[in-house]
Amino acid sequence: MAEMTQAPLLIEFAAGTRLVRQPDLPQGLRIVQNGPPGTFVTFPDGLQVSLPTDQIVYADDSGRGACVGFGGMQFDRLDGDRLVFHRVREMHPEEELSPARSRIMVLDVKWVSSISIDGHRVNMLPR
Repeated sequence: MAEMTQAPLLIEFAAGTRLVRQPDLPQGLRIVQNGPPGTFVTFPDGLQVSLPTDQIVYADDSGRGACVGFGGMQFDRLDGDRLVFHRVREMHPEEELSPARSRIMVLDVKWVSSISIDGHRVNMLPR
């Protein structure tokens, strides 16, 4: 995993959030284009939000809340109360990725405490 400051897009989630990653499948026959196990940010109220695991280059939830760095995603726009991010490049070879992977990630602004782009914290969250 990359250092936090090297992640092009760093999202700090709300206080009390944690990360959950599905376990890897047992070794054996490889399933081509199955993609990696899922990664979720969980909230104190039980809500779980899926994250694009194949884009994660940094992940930590040992602090106040979950903090996740994405290597090939970029912020696109604020759409009402939703933050919209787009996949701009792949981090893994095509054969390791699911063809059903999402091309966008949408997060409610209530779920996010801060966003940093290329190491610079940006103020785009309405409060």
